[in-house]
Parts: sequence; C-alpha cells; structure tokens
Amino acid sequence: MSGSVKGLEPAFQGAGQKAGTEIWRIENFQPVPLPKSDHGKFYSGDSYIVLQITAGKGGAYLYDIHFWIGKDTSQDEAGTAAIKTVELDATLGGRAVQHREIQGHESDKFLSYFKPCIIPLEGGVATGFKKPEEEEFETRLYICKGKRVVRLKQVPFARSTLNHDDVFILDTKDKIYQFNGENSNIQERAKALEVIQFLKDKYHEGKCGVAIIDDGNLQAEPDSGEFWVLFGGFAPIGKKVTTEDDIVPERTPAKLFSITNGQVNPVDGELSKSILENNRCYLLDCGAEVFVWVGRLTQLDEKKAAIQTSEEFVGSQKRPKSTHITQLIQGNETNSFKAKFDSWPSGSSAPAPEEGRGKVAALLKQQGVGIKAASKTVTVNEEVPPLLEGGGKLEVWRINGSAKTPVPKDDVGKFYSGDCYIVLYTYPSNDKKEDYYLCWWIGKDSVEEDQKMASRLATTMCNSLKGRPVLGRIFQGKEPPQFVAIFQPMVVLKGGLSSGYKNYISDKGLNDETYTADSVALIRISGTSEHNNKAVQVDAVATSLNSNECFLAQSGSSMFTWHGNQSTYEQQQLASKIAEFLKPGVAAKHTKEGTESSAFWFAIGGKQSYTSKKVAPEAVRDPHLFTYSINKGKFEVEEVYNFSQDDLLTEDVLVLDTRAEVFVWVGQSTDPNEKQNAFEIGQKYIEMATCLEGLSSNAPLYKVTEGNEPCFFTTYFSWDPAKAIALGNSFQKKVTLLFGTGQGAENHPRSNGTNRTGPTQRASALAALNSAFSSSSASKPVATSRPAARSPRSSSQRAAAVAALSSVLTAENKQSTDTSPTRSPTPRSPARSSKSPLTQREASPTAVNENEKTYSPFEDPKGSPVVKETEVVKPVAVANGEGCELKTQQEQDDNNSEGSPTIFSYERLKVKSANPVTGIDFKRREAYLSDGEFEAVLGMKKEAFYKIPKWKQDMQKKKADLF
Repeated sequence: MSGSVKGLEPAFQGAGQKAGTEIWRIENFQPVPLPKSDHGKFYSGDSYIVLQITAGKGGAYLYDIHFWIGKDTSQDEAGTAAIKTVELDATLGGRAVQHREIQGHESDKFLSYFKPCIIPLEGGVATGFKKPEEEEFETRLYICKGKRVVRLKQVPFARSTLNHDDVFILDTKDKIYQFNGENSNIQERAKALEVIQFLKDKYHEGKCGVAIIDDGNLQAEPDSGEFWVLFGGFAPIGKKVTTEDDIVPERTPAKLFSITNGQVNPVDGELSKSILENNRCYLLDCGAEVFVWVGRLTQLDEKKAAIQTSEEFVGSQKRPKSTHITQLIQGNETNSFKAKFDSWPSGSSAPAPEEGRGKVAALLKQQGVGIKAASKTVTVNEEVPPLLEGGGKLEVWRINGSAKTPVPKDDVGKFYSGDCYIVLYTYPSNDKKEDYYLCWWIGKDSVEEDQKMASRLATTMCNSLKGRPVLGRIFQGKEPPQFVAIFQPMVVLKGGLSSGYKNYISDKGLNDETYTADSVALIRISGTSEHNNKAVQVDAVATSLNSNECFLAQSGSSMFTWHGNQSTYEQQQLASKIAEFLKPGVAAKHTKEGTESSAFWFAIGGKQSYTSKKVAPEAVRDPHLFTYSINKGKFEVEEVYNFSQDDLLTEDVLVLDTRAEVFVWVGQSTDPNEKQNAFEIGQKYIEMATCLEGLSSNAPLYKVTEGNEPCFFTTYFSWDPAKAIALGNSFQKKVTLLFGTGQGAENHPRSNGTNRTGPTQRASALAALNSAFSSSSASKPVATSRPAARSPRSSSQRAAAVAALSSVLTAENKQSTDTSPTRSPTPRSPARSSKSPLTQREASPTAVNENEKTYSPFEDPKGSPVVKETEVVKPVAVANGEGCELKTQQEQDDNNSEGSPTIFSYERLKVKSANPVTGIDFKRREAYLSDGEFEAVLGMKKEAFYKIPKWKQDMQKKKADLF
C-alpha cells in the first residue's frame, strides 16, 4: 500500500474525526470542502463526495462514503469523484462502505442524511452560482415520491405534468399547494407535508400560506380554484406517463464475478464466504444492486480500478440509472451483502478497527501529514435503562397442562427452569388509567407443549385486554431489565413443578432435581442493580464458584453466603435478600473468599479450584429499524436509516433490533393478518439475524402496538406522545400535527379503483371558473366614473376556465349518450335552483374565431341543449353580467335544520375575545355568525364551508381564531 498512499488527497486531512456529515464538491477535478450552510444543496452540474461518520456504541466510528453524480455533470468530474472516494477511504484506514449515487435515484441511506429532502438545483461550478440576493423567486412544480425518505424532482410547470397517481408540490411566492393525485399513496402524501413545511420555513421565512388540493374532492373550494387558475384554467389531466425514472430494477439471483485487470469473469460454485480471497476484488451482481467486494490486501490502484470496472459492467448490461453500486472492504460487509450468500459464518471476525488506519497514519506521518485516531476507546458507564413505573399490580401464573395456575404471593419471583410462566404487570400511566406489561417466560428445560400453551394463553389474555398490553416472549437467561426489575428479588431454580415437566422426566427416566427448601443447592448472584440482578441455581460443586460474584450454599437447614473477593456491595446485599426469600427466618452464615469453613466446603462437595475470570459483557450495538417483505417465499428486511418516530407509519409493521431485545411494532392501520402474525414476523427476523449477525436465538421478543408504546421502546426515539395518539392514516395524522387541527381522523378515503374522473374534473372546473371570475371582480373598485379596464390575464383565465368546463360537460354528455338508454337513473334530490345558462358573450369577454369558439357549459358544440342529470353544484349568472359565482345547494347541517342559532358578533365569538359569549357549542363557534360576517371572516358562504372536509374546516377556523 505504501507505493499508492503518496497520491492521497491533502483536502482529506483530518476527515472523519467526529460524528456527523462532511461534504466536498469537485471543482476543477479537486475536492473542495463544502460549508455546513450549503449541506443539502446539490447542483445538477456537479459531483460531490459525502462522508457520513457514525459513532458506534463500542466507541469506534463507522464510515459511509457516497459520491453523488449530478445529471449534467461531466464524465471526467464523475470519474474524479469515484477515484477521490477511494482515496478518502484509504485515509480513513480502508474501512468505509462506498456508494455511488445518481441524481434522482439516490439510496435511502444517502437521503436519510438530509431529511426531509434534498433540493435539486440547476447549474454548477462551471456555470457559476447566483448569490441569494441575486435570485428572483421562481414558481416551481415538484413531484414528491417516497414513504420515509423523499425524492423531490422539479418537473415542468404545466398542467399536462399532473396525473392521478402522484403527489405534486407547487411552490409559489405567496402560497404552497400540495396536489394529491386521486390514486396517490397515503404515506407519500404525508411525507409531502413535511417537505412543504421545510420549504415554508427555509424559503418563505415561515410566512406563506399552505393549501391541500385533492384530486378526488368533489367540492368547489377557493384553494382549488386558485390552484387551477395558476395553470391557466382547469382541463382534464391525463394518465401518468411512465418514464425512465419510474423503472424499478428487477432483483435477480446473486451472481459472483472476479475482477482481474479490469475484466469481469464469472465464478462458479456455491456462494460461500470461503470463495472470497483477501488479495482480490469481486463483483456480486444482484440486478437492482451491484456490490464490489475488495480484499483487505489489495492495493489502492486495484481498488480504484474495481469501482470503475463495476460502472462499466452496469453500463454494458444497460441497467436502469437507479441501479445502486456499493463497494465493501473485507471485514466490513453489510447485512444486505452477507444475506446473498448461501454460507456466511456468523462468527467471522472483522479486522481490528485500527489495523488499516494505523498503517495509513504511519505513512502519512512520513510525509508530514497529521491524522488523529478517529475511533478512540470510550469508557462507557453503565446506564440504567428506562424501567416500568413502580407501585403496580404483579400477577404470575404457572402453566400446568392446558391451564394456568396462579403462583402464591410468597413464591412470586421463583422461576423453575422446567416450567413456563405468564406474567402480567399492571401499572399506572400518565395519560391512561392503566398500562400493561404481559409476558410469557420459557424455562430452558420446559417441554414444548407447555411453551406453546404459554404462548396461546398469553395471546388470549392480550386480546381480552383489547390488544393494549406490550406482549413479550422471554427465555431463561435472556431476561430484559424491565422484566427483572419488577421482581424484587428474582431467582431461577432447577427442576419444575408442572405436570408436563414431571411426566417428561418420568418418561425419560431422569432424576428429579427440582429445588426444595431442604435440598442441597448453590445459587449464583450476579448483577449490580435492580434491573440486572439475577440469581440462578447452578451445580452444587466448588468449580461453579467465581471470585467476581456472590453465592448462596444451602444444605438441609443451613444457609451460607459466600462473597467473592471481587464481588460488589450490591451483589452482597442481593445475596442476603435471596437467602431471606428462600429460607425466611433462617440466619445465614457469612463467608468471605479465603476464610471458608469446612462446613461450607462440605455443603458443596469439597474444596476444588475455581475461576476468578470475569464474565465479559455482551457486545453492545446501535439499534436498527427495519421494514420487512416476503420475496418469493424468502423473508427479507430493508433498513430504515437514521430512523425517527416519523418512520413509524400507521399502515406498517416494523422491526426494531436493539441487540438486547427485538420489538415488532404494529401500526393501527395495519392489515389484520399482519397484526395476528407479529410474533411470526419477529421470529423470522431473529432467525435471519442469528445467521448474519450472531444475534441470540433466545433474544427477548416483544409485540408493541401503536399508541401503547412502553418507555423501554420509546427510549430509542425522540418521542412525542402527541404523534403516538393522533388518529387517522399517515396523511391525516400529519395534517393534525402540522396544522394543529383536531380532526386528524376525519375520513379521507383513497380511491378504491372506481372511476370518479367525471365528477372530479367537473368540480375542479367549476372551482377554477369561480376563482377566475371572483378574483377579477374582487379587485374591482366599489364605484368608478368609468368601467375599469380588464386584465388580459384575467380575461384569458376566465375564457380558459369556461372552455374547460364546457369540454368536461360535453365529454360527460357524450359518455351518457353512449351508455344503455334502458338503465334506470340513480335517484337524486330535486334541484332547488333554476337554470341560468351563461351566454357565449357573457362567458368569453374576448373575441374568438369560429375554430376557437367557446360554447356555453350547457350547450353542446352543435347547439342542441344538453340533457344533464341534476347536480349539487350549479353555476348561476350574476345580474350585472360582469362575472359569475357558484351557488352550492346542499342539505342543511343537522344542527341547523332544527332552527337558526342565535346570532353573535365575531368579536364575541373569537377564542381570545375580551367579552366572550357563553352557553354555545364552542366546537361550532362559526355557526353563530351572521351570513355576512361568516363570509367576511371565513372567505366563503356557510353552504360551501360545510361541504369541505372537517379537517379543512378546522384549519380555516383556527386561522380565524374560532377553534
């Protein structure tokens, strides 16, 4: 490596020394550090290198390097970014995972660094950058994709860009609009709201308005009208046109190739770790993703060549741009890579963290380049995890055949390894009357029938409590802190009391070693506090002793406590507590290591040598959150990077792996089948993680339902209780949280596939028509000496709006004449307003030729009257002929149908009124306004207001201080 290190980039000096994100832009083929203020801005004409440094719980840093290629960047700059990425990795000791990122097709991991999204910008270094003060605001239309990370793409600002399947954001100077295609994904709608909040805060100083336009909404709303006017008027939007960006690469069975002198050659045989040689490079082709594996003995030049070879390979295969390329160094393989192999031993050890970095540091030092150790060992003090509230009610049952038998109060805390138990802890909660912690405990010597019965009965109990309890499966020896803490004390004894265990040892002819108060027994005491104190019966022989622990020796009526020289005060206290628990009222004889009496040695079968070696604590690891899928019968997971509470989407089931425990989180809107299969999902994950990461197959497994998350789950998030209890689907929850409305659970249905195009387009056209005319009339002076000149723009908008409505109704008429005349029409409420068709002259204030003739909305192009079905919304001509407005007809609100409410002034009805009114329904303050004040305050008539969704009503009322 020494021959290659001399070419390392000086710009990378000191990189990777603290957790966070570092970015370099390629300028004149050299990496230039990017200031923090520009992080998240990526210009399409440039290439970037992004280093993400994550501090692991063990103290060592983990590195991910991404080189980002803009769609307009030059091939030479892109190549420079790839090569400099390899050099940066060498500077960090050759331990980083490297990723290629193509603009518009970035990986989820890359996008997770820049939540809620990155804003793609046109231009680059070569074309020069405009300073903020030089930039004029430009209305932009974006398409927004992604459930957890957002891919935001600027698209042409044209009506033809919109479709029924996607979510769009229209960013104007004074208002940001979100257009939800009728068939768009609920979760993408929710994510788009986060982007809007980001745009509002970053580019509008938090002062612009926000409007949500629903493609499937049948109501004519002012926001909808304004939206369509910006596009020159409403017209039917077309179907989505598939582009290269929509192509999803196909996953294919993994194929291994070796890379030699830039050539890719297939490797035959079973995919096994043993095939990979540490002085070579390999390419693993998985279709949607290509991995480059680099042996740790390869030279720097070979590493540079390998990444270039992989890009040429993807190009020669004509793969989509979204194909990801990831380069891995031996010993730092990702789970997604290891999962592709038929055999990957879980005990494979990675090279020492400082091994590669130390060599590079020494060589750089020779050149006068300083480099600090980035993975200093950190002394980690033991942290007490969140424990359940004390003072609760604890109930324990032992499984006995097909029933559960209550454990007597004096014996609660005694667990026999041949039995299974159900534990229910009911404890006080801040926001609810009670919370529940429900588990079944499996002894290591219990019979399978008892284990299944414990699971079945615990699940039944959980269902009887309406699914609210945290439901857990606990194996002996893997008791989590919150389980141990509710038993003071807890001791695990040999043998069993259940009929299943007794029958088993009888059938097998085994000795019954079940603990009794008079038997010979040795109890090991370990742990340092209430959450990890464990007392377990071990073989009653001297070799079981350990200088780092305390022990209880029981022989008949005698009890000895033995304190190892390295034992802690907490262990000694627990030993005394356990002695009193097992043999109440019996005075224990205290013995310190080295001062044992002959009676003590006799009790445990005689003096023998024993160990003084301290038991190493289990490895700690950062928590990881996963989504899961079943692909061709195979269980697969996908990691949610840099996760937060917002990633817990109510429609999903997710797996949180903390290494010590595994949680299956179940959203309220999840498919019922998935809710029932939560433990099966968790078990499949544990089986997979056991093979790939060495996770214990007996790790505690919990099912946690949305809204009932316990403290030991929420501790892994920056938890906001308001998010957990918000009602509705993902979009409704986000509306509630961002806009402060109280109706997050209001129905906001997705399309069920029914063709609603006609009504949808008709309502949108009417809204645009209303907005086009009212906007111009609103700007007219009250009295003028002469008619005001009409704005050419407003005239063209009105003409376009009327023409659009005409085309929609014409299309409907044609469709109605094509249908069977024998079909009975659907009964509708009779119309309560007379026809007042607009004449052609009233509709279009500008002269048009015969080819561009604008027809009345209620005439077909041939002049014959259109036979229409009665509509809820009808346009009505205004008397002065200058414009028109939409009058909506609907049934009166239930509360209003019984009689008109008392009228109060707006000043008295406001929430912050100095002279508030009393004796009214405070949830409906607006209903007590006069018609004139109602329209002045809320911007629309009562009939129109009560037609919009409830959550939108609340938004309007909140703005007017009526909510």
